[in-house]
Formats: sequence, C-alpha cells, structure tokens
Amino acid sequence: MDLSYSPQDLEFRNTVVEWLRENLPNDLRTKVLNHKRLDREDFVRWHKIVAAQGWAGASWPVEYGGTGWNTVQRHIWDEACAAAGAPIIMPFGVNMVAPVIMAFGTDAQKRHYLPRILNCDDWWCQGYSEPGAGSDLAAIKTRAERAGDHYIVNGQKTWTTWAQYANMIFCLVRTDPTARKQEGISFILMDMNSPGITVRPIVMLDEEHEVNEVFFDNVKVPAQNLIGEENKGWTYAKYLLGHERTNIAAVGRSKRELRSLKRLAYKQRKNGESLLKDPLFAAKVASLEIDLMGLEMLVLKTISLGEQQKSPTPEASMLKVKGSEIQLAIAELMLESVGPYGSPFDPAFIAGERDHSVTENDDAAPLASLYFNSRKIAIYGGSNEIQKNVIAKLVLGL
Repeated sequence: MDLSYSPQDLEFRNTVVEWLRENLPNDLRTKVLNHKRLDREDFVRWHKIVAAQGWAGASWPVEYGGTGWNTVQRHIWDEACAAAGAPIIMPFGVNMVAPVIMAFGTDAQKRHYLPRILNCDDWWCQGYSEPGAGSDLAAIKTRAERAGDHYIVNGQKTWTTWAQYANMIFCLVRTDPTARKQEGISFILMDMNSPGITVRPIVMLDEEHEVNEVFFDNVKVPAQNLIGEENKGWTYAKYLLGHERTNIAAVGRSKRELRSLKRLAYKQRKNGESLLKDPLFAAKVASLEIDLMGLEMLVLKTISLGEQQKSPTPEASMLKVKGSEIQLAIAELMLESVGPYGSPFDPAFIAGERDHSVTENDDAAPLASLYFNSRKIAIYGGSNEIQKNVIAKLVLGL
C-alpha cells in the first residue's frame, strides 16, 4: 500500500480544507476546540450542512447516495474535519446501522431508512448493552415474541448514548430463548415514540446527561422492521461492531488533541522553563506521538483490507484497543500538564452558561470533565479486555 499522498490527494485535501474554512460555523468550531459541550441542535446542524454538500456518507457507496471516496480520501476528510474543529457526524446512523442495512436489509428498508440517515432526518441510538450483558453481549435478555405481523418486545437496555434525543433505535433482542446464546438473537429497528418505551437518564460523574436506560414494556414492532433473518442477529451485530471499532480509533481527533496538549504544556512553567522542556514529560508526549503515528498507518491498512473484503477485518479490534489507549493517555496528560488548575470542576462554563471559568484559566477548566468522560472509551464498542481476546484468537491464532 502506498502511504504517500498523490498530487490528486493533495488537491482533494486543499478542496476539503477550503470548504471547511468557508462552511464550518464559528460557534461550533469554538465549542469543539475549547472542549465545550455540544447539544442536539449543534450535531444536527453540522450534519445537515455536510449532507447538503453531499459528503455525509463519506464511506458510503455512490449507489446509496455516498461519496464513493477511496481510503485515502476518507482519511483526509476525517483528519481535516478534526483539525478544523468540526463536530463529529453522529455515528449511530451513518457509520453503524446504515452499513448493516446496506448489507443485510431488504430493498424496502434501504429505500426508506438510508436517505433519512444520510440527511439526518432520524436520530438513531444503539440498543445493545443491558444490565448483566455488556462485554458479554450474547447474554442479552430483552425478548421479542412474534405475534402475527408484529413482535412484542419486553426488556431493558442501558448505557444508551443520546437516547433522549433519538427517534429510532436498533436493538439486539432474543427471539429464541431455547437456542444457544449467540443463535437466538435478532436485529430489529424500533421507533422510539412507540407506546411502552421509557427513557430514563443516567447522569455521569462529569454531570453530563449523555447515556440512559431504556425500558420496553409490551412494545409492538412491525415484523418488517426485522433486519435479515430471525435468530441471525449475532452475525449482523458483529458486522456493526467491526465498523464501530474502526471508528473508535479516531486518529484525526487524537492528532488535534495532541496539538492541544503541546500548546497547554508549552504555556506551563516548571523550574522557570516550559513544561515541554522537562525530560520526563517530554518523553511521555514523544512516546504518545510515536504510538499515534503507528496507529494512523494501521488505520489506513485496516480500512484498505476492509474495502477488499467488503467488511471490517479482525484488526479493527487492534484499532479499538490502541486508539482508546491513546485517547485516554492524551486526556490524562492534558490534566497533568495544567496541574492544580485542572482540579476545579466548572460544569456551567463547559455548558456555555458563562464566558469565563471560575479560575480564569479557560484552557484548564474543561479538562477534568474531559478526563472523566474519556474513561468510557476503553469500554464501549466491546471492552479492551474482550478485544484482546478477539485479537489473540482471530489475529494471532491462539
């Protein structure tokens, strides 16, 4: 694989950078670069701006309204968006359920859902984890029983990100309780406005309402919302998780945050000199940057392999582990770099309710929240401990 940019790639990058400069709203850029919280309207507004340009489906085939970009072009796009301070395109629709619908859905499902996902007409959330079924996802207990042309769903999901905003959820449900754990699961799409669905907030340590519990009490779901075959949902779930794990690597965002870390450390003084001149701290930053460079090469290789094989490869688990470790390390070093200025917790400033932090160190004020929130990265998409088992089995052959 040739990892150098061709003249065409460089021209494409210039086009993307210029478009971002002209179209990324400054208020969104400011929030992202300063680690402020974004709300639903922020994410939707940016998605619709990108969709109007025809770039929301960066990894989608042209036949479904996507860009048809190659591996390098998608990498350039992701990196340019991160560097510019663009909000992420919420992944649950575009990068998670959409590939499953494309690969396993009916023609009717593709015609109905894919354009709505591309235009952000629906906000999707993911109904996977349950109490007692997180890393061991095959242990789910939410039941879906066939009743004529409907399923009746009962059970509970938890840690459901942005469920309070969602009008659609894709769920793993148990349709055959007598079958082996992985063989009795189905993949189904549900309208969050259906009678019997209740969303309850889980407020995290950083006081952010990002995740939820979702309860299903005799919820009627049309049988036509089943994806693929009944009891084959485990196959579709693994396919989706491969895409999710590849995206978790977040190389572009990590490169942006690494630059922020260097700026923060440069401003701090230790023994009268910049913290970046401290040998121990500088060694930590250098080691982190080396790991990030290696991860970037692995991302490009993995995406290329996925294109050839038409599905994510087991190396996606390697990306998930290393990518999350790098993001955690950056958040930790950011907090370390500002020392005691990172201790005060200032949620009002982070939420944009005040122009200045209580300590008047606006760079440091959001870092404790960022540190707390980043702890989850090693867990979602399949915990790192589980991914190491996947790597040992499927990549190393152990």
